[in-house]
Amino acid sequence: MGIKKKIVVIFLLIGVRGLSQSPKLSWPEFGWVLGHPIAAIKVKVITKRCNAHLKQSSHPPLDAYNNGGKQDAFRHVFFMAAYAQQIKTKKVRKLGRAHEKANYLFFRRSKTENGEMADSLGSVMDLQNNELGLNMGCTNKKLDLLHLQKLVSTEINAGNAVIMKRDGVGNYLDREGKKIDLSLYKKVWGVPKCLVPSNTSNE
Repeated sequence: MGIKKKIVVIFLLIGVRGLSQSPKLSWPEFGWVLGHPIAAIKVKVITKRCNAHLKQSSHPPLDAYNNGGKQDAFRHVFFMAAYAQQIKTKKVRKLGRAHEKANYLFFRRSKTENGEMADSLGSVMDLQNNELGLNMGCTNKKLDLLHLQKLVSTEINAGNAVIMKRDGVGNYLDREGKKIDLSLYKKVWGVPKCLVPSNTSNE
């Protein structure tokens, strides 16, 4: 490793926070940082900028669900699109996969993300929405965050992302439309949830 790369890595070890929307750096994400130190600095800067924009934005939330809903989909699509505007798609895709590996480790340790345990279909949902974000970022490299945010919302409301199937009060449903009792799946990675297009309304 060259001296310049060592300096960059040391800087990242000391100062990197908020990588890919996460308050702390997981081991899979840490491995991505070591392999892509320059890209990691860009991700840190872009993440900070995106968070500041969303905090100041008057755009209403797409729904009330930070897990498995339109807001969850929006978060993944928006951030990945913003990253892909400035960073090579291959590198950003690897970051998304590292984040999902971290979610599995959190599940193994009984840790939650946004108040819920991660599960296998949640990772499938995230990765699929990540791809939408990557494509949008690559084809809209000059778009500012305000217009990128509006474009992402439009794509989600058009059904081009995926969300979890729910009933009218927010309970997760399986493929047959039956309510899932999450108490039966406390330590189960494969919960029988169902992915649907992001323009699907709650029953």
